[in-house]
Amino acid sequence: MALSTGDRPLRVVLAEDSVLLREGLVRLLEEAGTTVVAAVGDGPSLVRAVTEQRPDVAVVDVRMPPTHTDEGLRAAVEVRRAVPGTAVLVLSQYVEVAYADELLADGRGGAGYLLKDRVTDLDQLLAALADVVAGGTVLDPQVVAQLFARRRADDPVRRLTAREREVLGLIAEGHSNTAIARHLVVTPGAVEKHTQRIFAKLGLAPDEDRNSRVMATLAYLRG
Repeated sequence: MALSTGDRPLRVVLAEDSVLLREGLVRLLEEAGTTVVAAVGDGPSLVRAVTEQRPDVAVVDVRMPPTHTDEGLRAAVEVRRAVPGTAVLVLSQYVEVAYADELLADGRGGAGYLLKDRVTDLDQLLAALADVVAGGTVLDPQVVAQLFARRRADDPVRRLTAREREVLGLIAEGHSNTAIARHLVVTPGAVEKHTQRIFAKLGLAPDEDRNSRVMATLAYLRG
């Protein structure tokens, strides 16, 4: 699977503090046809690289120097503010649900959060990159699963039926209606009806489908 934007390769900035993992990702991404315009090992360097290089997407580790807590995530949020058109794909060893909320808070999409151990092959990573560059959202299934344990009593997601919550969870993972239909063994038309009911119950205007999907995911996270 090769990635491109128009007639040129996808331009990537990579932020990962492990030298071995960083170099390995650079090789894999370039072999897949992307152009890695910068590969850095800390948050400030990520912000500088994105500001200077204006890539299509930043691939970011959450925990980087000096404290190895949330430097990468905070840098990713800063990148989104400084260069709004930049897509961000976070790769982490840990489930940090609040971080996904921060990345999606502007409602524009173009953000993803995957667990490193669950990225089992290059095609999976490239598919996630393609989705976020196109303005979609991609959340690891383990992140989605943990969200249900954090629901507020007044959470609008509680208004959804069990099947609608299942569909919303798959939307949050970045699946298209066609993929959801295959997963649930139903027709795409049935999925479309579910998504429209979800948008209505969450108070989302059925204007532009991708934006509604992003906002539905955000509502899901904020519960």
